Amino acid sequence: MDTQITFMPQQKTLKVRPGTNVLRASREARLSIATRCGGKAGCLMCKVQVEPGSEAGLSRPTDAERRKLGPLLAQGIRLACQANIIGPAVVTLPEDPLKAAIRKQLEQKEDDELW
Repeated sequence: MDTQITFMPQQKTLKVRPGTNVLRASREARLSIATRCGGKAGCLMCKVQVEPGSEAGLSRPTDAERRKLGPLLAQGIRLACQANIIGPAVVTLPEDPLKAAIRKQLEQKEDDELW
């Protein structure tokens, strides 16, 4: 029986088989999560924010996640390559670094124009 995951801020919901990791699901949804380690919890680039109330929809943190993320786990941060979807879940994807830089430049330009 399939379950679902919703990716924010895109508000894209996808049905997946239980046990699918968040990274794979994001790729199936045609959403990009950066990674360099090939899903081995080595690069920490695939951090996602688990929305409150969705914690039970993901597997327990792996030993690798506990070692790498430490106190970030308590803040709802998980590694997409390690977190398996076991029930309905909502996660927020990080903003693309290039888009973030462009957004910041546009915001600065708007601020400058106001003065």
